[in-house]
Formats: sequence, structure tokens, C-alpha cells
Amino acid sequence: MKRLFIAALLLAGGAAIAQGPPPAPKPTTLASRPGATGGEALYVEHCASCHAPNGMGTGLLARRIQPALLEARDNLPAAYVITAARRGIGNMPPIPRGEVSDAELRQIADYLAAGPHPEPTGAAQ
Repeated sequence: MKRLFIAALLLAGGAAIAQGPPPAPKPTTLASRPGATGGEALYVEHCASCHAPNGMGTGLLARRIQPALLEARDNLPAAYVITAARRGIGNMPPIPRGEVSDAELRQIADYLAAGPHPEPTGAAQ
């Protein structure tokens, strides 16, 4: 009886191992947010590769602050976003004006400062 119990436990554990880890979130792109405009579209284009759910920046931020997703935060003043982006912060390099203009960065900062933003619905999967 004891052997059957141990065998059942091993088989159950083996099934969990065979399933593997859950799939990673899909990348956040303009195609996954077709309704994005203004600061949101610029955020997706320039920032989401690091700061969306599967981005390296989100993982690093999660070690220090919650929520780590920038779009989920309600405490990001626009001036802070602009300063952090232009100077860089932690592992994030400075974002030069040739990559994101001052006007574009202002739109991104205003978008994040107006948060938290709910997770978009109807995103392409």
C-alpha cells in the first residue's frame, strides 16, 4: 500500500514537471494595442519592450518597488519620468533626444502620470 502511495505521488509530480512553466506573456506592441494613441502609443513604441509585463526593466524594478509595471503605478509625476528617462536610472540608460524627442517624452510622461492605467482589453493575442 505504501509503495502505491509513493508511486502515485511520483506520477503526480512527474505530470507537473512534464507540463513545464507557464507561457511567458505576449510582447506589448502597437499591434497588440491597436487603439493606442498619443502618449500611450509612444510608451508602447519606446518603453514597453523593457517596461511591459515581460520586460527586463519590470523584473528589475520588481526587486525594489510594487507595482513594478509603470502603467499600473499611480505615483509617477511627469517631471520624474522625464528626468529618469533623460538621465537614466539604475540599469536604465539615458534616453537621448535623437531617440525620443522632448515633445514625445512629455506625452509619455503625461500618460504615465495619469495612471494607473487598466490592462487594455481586446489586445491581439
